[in-house]
Amino acid sequence: MRNVELIQFSCEDHEKVDLIMKEMQKMRINDEINDTLIFVEHPEIVTIGPKAKKENILPPEDYPRKFVDRGGGLTWHGPGQLVVYPIIKWDLDDEVNTKVIISKLEEWIITSFSDLGIIGVRDERMRGVWVNGKKVASIGLSFLKWVSRHGLSINYDTPEKRVESLEGCGLEAGITSSLAANNHITNRNKIEKALINNINSLGRKINN
Repeated sequence: MRNVELIQFSCEDHEKVDLIMKEMQKMRINDEINDTLIFVEHPEIVTIGPKAKKENILPPEDYPRKFVDRGGGLTWHGPGQLVVYPIIKWDLDDEVNTKVIISKLEEWIITSFSDLGIIGVRDERMRGVWVNGKKVASIGLSFLKWVSRHGLSINYDTPEKRVESLEGCGLEAGITSSLAANNHITNRNKIEKALINNINSLGRKINN
């Protein structure tokens, strides 16, 4: 098991955390820091990946937006969503490609959901974690020398119809949703605890 540091913010602007991630990614590449997980929520913003930019897929005018360099299309961030940024060097024996890495992140979420009595699954329509046919967790990473930036988001209780109104990452509006909208009432604290308890799914342990 490899040690991982944990940083927990309450709510911070995406721009601020993005700058922190970029600096930490450089430091991790140079082995100046350990693997690190950042837990945070953001004020509402829609990040637009290269695929959406190329296809000119943009959010409605009443959504704040920002172009980013992670994979995928549109991703909503805002209240009621836990975002986890893994600044991790993916070089353990089984971490042979991005498909395996994303699968490990999916399994981490699915196992953590199970601890909360929630059945999360994979779906052939899109990577991420799905509940009751709706995508409630998204994954989008950017790699440099196999150190990741950006990460995953879990919609636990987002404002009504905000995330549902977007065409997210190639999915039609209404497919991306939240746990609360699918009758699973939980909170950020419980999800964070479940993720921390199941960090071994990533081949890592919290550095105490």
